[in-house]
Amino acid sequence: MRIATRLAVLTFFATACVTPSAASDGPPAVLDAAALNLALKKLTVVGSVLYVAAHPDDENTAMLTWLENEKLVRAGYLSMTRGDGGQNLIGDEQGDLLGVIRTQELLAARRIDGAEQFFTRAVDFGYSKGPDETLAKWGHDEVLGDVVRVIRTFRPDVIVMRFPTTGEGRHGHHTASAMLAVEAFEAAGDPSRFPDQLQTLAPWKPKRIVWNHFNWTAPPSGDAAKGLLKIDLGAYNALLGRSYTELAGESRSMHKSQGFGSPERRGTSINFFKLIAGEPAQADLLENVDLSWKRIRGGASVGKLLDSVYRAYDPTNPAASVPGLLKARTALSQLRASAAAGDALLLHKARELDDVIRSCSGLWLEAVARQHTLSPGDSIQVSVTAINRSRSALRMTGVRSEPAGLDTPSDSLLSENRPVTIAIRSIVPASLNWRTTQPYWLREPIEGGLHQVADPALIGTPWNDPALQVTISVTVSGQSIDYTLPVVYRWVDRVRGELYRPLCIAPEVTLALDKQVYLFPDNSARPVRLRLESRVALKGQARLALPSGWRCDPAAQEVDLLAGKARDVIFKVTPGPEASLISAEFTADNRTFTRDMTVIDHPHIPIVTVFPAATAHVVRLELSKVGETIGYVMGPGDDVPAALAQAGYRVTLIEDAELASGELSRYDAIVTGVRAYNSREALKRNAKRLLDYVASGGTLVVQYNTTDQTLRRDFAPFPLEIGRDRVTVEEAPVDLADPASALLTTPNRITARDFEGWVQERGLYFASTWGPEYKTVLSSNDPGEKPVAGGLLWARHGKGIFIYTGYAFFRQLPAGVPGAYRLFINLVSAR
Repeated sequence: MRIATRLAVLTFFATACVTPSAASDGPPAVLDAAALNLALKKLTVVGSVLYVAAHPDDENTAMLTWLENEKLVRAGYLSMTRGDGGQNLIGDEQGDLLGVIRTQELLAARRIDGAEQFFTRAVDFGYSKGPDETLAKWGHDEVLGDVVRVIRTFRPDVIVMRFPTTGEGRHGHHTASAMLAVEAFEAAGDPSRFPDQLQTLAPWKPKRIVWNHFNWTAPPSGDAAKGLLKIDLGAYNALLGRSYTELAGESRSMHKSQGFGSPERRGTSINFFKLIAGEPAQADLLENVDLSWKRIRGGASVGKLLDSVYRAYDPTNPAASVPGLLKARTALSQLRASAAAGDALLLHKARELDDVIRSCSGLWLEAVARQHTLSPGDSIQVSVTAINRSRSALRMTGVRSEPAGLDTPSDSLLSENRPVTIAIRSIVPASLNWRTTQPYWLREPIEGGLHQVADPALIGTPWNDPALQVTISVTVSGQSIDYTLPVVYRWVDRVRGELYRPLCIAPEVTLALDKQVYLFPDNSARPVRLRLESRVALKGQARLALPSGWRCDPAAQEVDLLAGKARDVIFKVTPGPEASLISAEFTADNRTFTRDMTVIDHPHIPIVTVFPAATAHVVRLELSKVGETIGYVMGPGDDVPAALAQAGYRVTLIEDAELASGELSRYDAIVTGVRAYNSREALKRNAKRLLDYVASGGTLVVQYNTTDQTLRRDFAPFPLEIGRDRVTVEEAPVDLADPASALLTTPNRITARDFEGWVQERGLYFASTWGPEYKTVLSSNDPGEKPVAGGLLWARHGKGIFIYTGYAFFRQLPAGVPGAYRLFINLVSAR
């Protein structure tokens, strides 16, 4: 079964209940004695539970940890989206790049709590106020099919929903995830539903589906508590020396881009579960589910052998368990031969068993390349190392690489604690191109609310297979076992120590335009700089593809590229009408290169390389401004400073020292970035200095902050409370509530047309209440709701002006929305 095999490869070497490093992307770790004890017991348990919700961070990490380490079943988390519509507290990545970060954060969390990760193709398009909008944008049938596919692949005995179908989750995505889970619970077992999946999968009907009652509200009592299952997820595991809620806090804290650092709680943590459909349960979530090998025809003998090994386990001598594990492996191989071809459950257990044999033997395996980035045609050298750190009888009998197809015969005795290294030299085949490394859901353009995935076998999986893998054949006491592991790059950082990163396959040439947005204030030509970086020597032509009515001089440029060098070329672009996209390309030897290269590097996740198209927004926009200098207080990261520079301002990023004692009066206006008052301690401490700057005649523009405990109320000169009001429909009408306001007339006259072409949303975290000193300027609302006016407020304070805005300029300006530029320039021009 193609999907089951792929999922097994992705989760291979992940049987440890707790792994050493959430950010690890290196060779598979060897389990310590306590983790091995749990892994051996886990081999005797056959069962699985799937947790379903909408986004990264929605999962109940305590439950996943409890399922994996207490119940010892396979636990999986199915997130409908990858969180690409959210905000980012650790960098300036947005959209697709943020989705990549949050995917890796989920995988980092899973490496801590031990569960597996799944996704649908649904795009996180931002906050949604109802499931009808959500399912219409995603495509109900398509996403339902994805959920059914994951259920048929993972084959859970029980499904748990994070949210109810009745809307209390306060987000259309949340409610839609529950509705899809309930519908898929029935559809997955029906062979008439999604029959195209049955070429590789079989129908599967879980025993029951339950709702995990919210644990952040008052616990149910009285009639509301009748019939509910009750589970203490705060139980203590003596082998791990930690409670499941302690581990859950560490796991949840991997969601760093959302600022979700969580406490590692200790003590009782009762969760309640309500039956939604399927067989009722009185006392146990997995009641009447056979978790033993007896559920598999002919499996009782395998279970008995594994149980004997577990009971005889000696933590001071794990290698003593190997002979018994090999007997169980022989019995399992015979069972698999007699079972249905490619049975997913047996395949997973076989992988688990082989990995436990490796850890009991203390067998260290790694495949390390000399460089981390390669292109088709490059020569690659990989050092494959095996170390037997036990007295088990081990031999390395062969090494082969995939998909390079290199097979290296070997017959090396693995003596105790003596490394054996084999060097593999090969040429990177043409089949390994940038698409190999590119996250698979970003290889094709998004259509509507759905990522396009050409290969159905990838749907549901969290990530690509490694770009290059090595399979090492090891003979253990006469039995041959194949271990497949990724080829990685290893280096030593002087501060962080030994580190690994995945192997990256890049185009021979990458292209980068020097701006994300180019503003053309009149019909004059302006320079556009294109940087080309090549890994090989090439001679070809660089050009810009322009929209109709735009011109480029020269139309193309001959460029000689040297290996390992960058080359800049400059085009003079004369604008045409309106706003559009331009793209860069380089043609050589009948090949055309069109990709940029972005490296995402945060310490809590592996380094990821993404290849977006080399494009930029071009905007023909007559724009007037007041003032010349702007001080910008960065929040967690956005591209508004670059947009202001494009508009002709001299922008200075204000650092902490300047906030505390610098001369702020040198700026014509100061802007604080999104969530700056939530995240910048120096800004909180010096909020009064900014208000004094306003009182002395300055203009202060405060972009949105969230309503959490980090926000102090002294950021504004008069009473102002930020609420949770937002306008999520980007096309929602905007009423010019005070059309004569200088914010809407000076220096640019704002009309309804300036709110055309906005992306994702109008705004978020609008002010909910404010004092009479403030004036409102705009109001807007989602369909069927009352207008909200707290998205743009201003007040005169002393000689200057204070402005609060929840309108999402941080999204609109990088997207080249003309009207957003005009309005934002009015804000910083206010006097």
